[in-house]
Amino acid sequence: MKIVQATRDHIDDLVPLFDGYRIFYKQESDFNGVKKFLSARIQNNESIIYLAFINDKAVGFTQLYPLFSSVSIKPMYLLNDLFVDQSIRGKGVGEALIEAAKDLCRNENNKGMAIQTTPDNPAQNLYQRLGFIKDVDLQFFWMNDKSS
Repeated sequence: MKIVQATRDHIDDLVPLFDGYRIFYKQESDFNGVKKFLSARIQNNESIIYLAFINDKAVGFTQLYPLFSSVSIKPMYLLNDLFVDQSIRGKGVGEALIEAAKDLCRNENNKGMAIQTTPDNPAQNLYQRLGFIKDVDLQFFWMNDKSS
């Protein structure tokens, strides 16, 4: 298995995985929208995407967004997206992607990494096994009703 930081050259490898990720979260398939979204994140340096390859085939990815902790006055990351092709799950791909993200945090001396996911996501077992602690603090989210 090989983990690489995605560049614009990897967009075609990422699109089907990202589309599958969105479908997992009950969104409609949209290859064009996905390609545009990912291209913008990479081009504008707005996220870091790690891509896992097995035998030159892209099989999983994770996307990290930079955040900052005002209290600790340190940067951190939000691991917002993690997806492994269903045919390869259970083979350590998700763990390898998370370990690459943790290495980035260590190398940059960041505060740490947060994960945003749904309460019923079975990957929570993986997160806890890899040292993530469930945050019991109350979280709130405001949604713009005019956003489409």
